[in-house]
Order: sequence, then structure tokens, then C-alpha cells
Amino acid sequence: MGVLDGKVVIITGGARGIGRAYALGVSSQGAGVVVADLLDGSPVAEEVAGSGGEAIAVTTDVSDEASTAAMAAAAMDRFGRVDVLINNAAMFSETTRGPFTDLTVEEWDRTFEVNVRGVWLCIKAVHPHMAAQGSGKIINIASNTCYKGTIGFPHYVASKSALLGLTRCLANELGPDGITVNTVSPDLIPNPDIRPTDATSDPFVVAGRALRRTQEAEDMVGTIIYLSSPASDFVTGQSLLVNGGAFFI
Repeated sequence: MGVLDGKVVIITGGARGIGRAYALGVSSQGAGVVVADLLDGSPVAEEVAGSGGEAIAVTTDVSDEASTAAMAAAAMDRFGRVDVLINNAAMFSETTRGPFTDLTVEEWDRTFEVNVRGVWLCIKAVHPHMAAQGSGKIINIASNTCYKGTIGFPHYVASKSALLGLTRCLANELGPDGITVNTVSPDLIPNPDIRPTDATSDPFVVAGRALRRTQEAEDMVGTIIYLSSPASDFVTGQSLLVNGGAFFI
């Protein structure tokens, strides 16, 4: 028996990295999984199935309203309900690093299209289904950079900071529907295969933590399971930092 038996979890950006870890983690607790990503999510769905779970992969552009509606519809068609939405998809690896004056308007806007509008659209897509069943959990993934004020990519930091306000606003608005809305903020989880600079950045970041080791995707899973489960039914509008003590609030 798992704490998420009978629940259905949508994970945007679930085709690799941290999203994959979320998919495997919630599946291990009995949840059905929808892997929503522009990338091919079928390998992760097959990995879940190979471990005895249930999962589907849905091609999803979170910045497109029709695509997010199709994502929610696919979840309902396959599982008949949506209990948890993990808004993990984001522009991060693709963002330009450097002085804020070097950013283009196009990159600034695209970052907000994915990181902020995408979250809003995904919540809009699942809300009617959660409201109809009188329950739901929305987990927005922000970033420790919001608290550090990390320099070098202000469009990313600003977009993730916007999720903190959106979370609080929607926690109030969706509370009467029985829906909780919370934010989880990781620190750097290095992926040198995608971002080669992580190999040199990680030792510096680790040195600033109370727990002086590299953060791994699996470090996020326990908090995600908690926020997805009945154990957090009276927790909403909060931001949980999973960062090894890199920043305290």
C-alpha cells in the first residue's frame, strides 16, 4: 500500500531529470502518472510500467492553451480523474547567462511564457476536474535563486519568483474548491550533460550549504510525495525550500 494509491499525478517536464524522478517517486507510492512534456515521455512511462505502475506520455507545450487542455483531457480519458499537478516544466537549461543588459526581449518573453504562463495554463486546464471532485493538489516548482537573488539570469529568477505570488493568490482562490497550492524550491541540481557549466558551479554552491554535498533529483521526491498525499491536506500557500540549508527562511 502506498500513500498515493488511487491518485493520478500529472508531471509537466516529466521526460527527463527531476521530472523523471518525480514520476518514479509518486508511482512507487501507488499513483497513476501522466508524463507531460514536449520531449518524448514514453521512456519514462515505460519505466514506470516496468516497475509495476501505470503511466501515459502526453506531448505537451505548457505555453499553449490548447495543448494544456489536451493534457488534462488525456489524463481524464485514461484515468478518470486528476488529483495532483506538478508544474515542473521550465526554461532553465536553455536560458542565456550573463549581464541583464545582454538579454533580448524575445528570450525574456519566452522564459515567462513557459515558466509563468505555462503554470497558469496547466492549472486552468486541471482546475475544472479537481473542483468537480472537491479535491486536488497543485505543486509549483520555483527555485532557490529567488531567495539568493542569483545574478546572471534575471529572466529565470524573476519568472520563478512570480510563482511564489501566483501560489499564494491561487491558494486563496482555490481553497474553497478543496484544492491546495504550494511551491517547492530546489537549489542547483547539476546536470552536466545538459549544462556543462554545472560541473564547475556545483562545488561553489555546495560550499554554501549546511549539508555540504551535491543535491540530487531524488532529494526532492520526499517533499513532493508529502505535498501530493493526504498528510499535507491542511498545507496551502506555502513555499518549501529543499536546498540542504543553502538559504533559511
